[in-house]
Amino acid sequence: MQYLARERGYVRLLMPLGPNANHVDVMYMGAYTVLAEAAAANPGISILDTAKYFPIVKDIAVDFHRMAASDVTAEYRLGEAEIAALLADLERKGSAGYLAEIPMLDADGTLVATGKVTIKLLSHKWEG
Repeated sequence: MQYLARERGYVRLLMPLGPNANHVDVMYMGAYTVLAEAAAANPGISILDTAKYFPIVKDIAVDFHRMAASDVTAEYRLGEAEIAALLADLERKGSAGYLAEIPMLDADGTLVATGKVTIKLLSHKWEG
């Protein structure tokens, strides 16, 4: 997987087909799952003071729409208002969370899969 762009609250990733092709030369399921997880978690990680907080994946699902016989890209952005709310919840409760819907596109820009990932942000002092 490669970073195409990364900034506070945003990531754009590329999953190359080559090492992730299955026996019929299309992207295998595990690659979509890893791509969805990374695209969902990276924006959350980018806003955290990792000495105080950490992210976990609470839930993940991938809906397939069509096969991809090329590299696949995914991107996700947390808006500034959402970032402010997440950070406020972390300070107040020691936990926060968001649901990321991650469109995954083939090299032609066709939607090939959609990831739905629930990310939980937790304080190192969180006691559940």
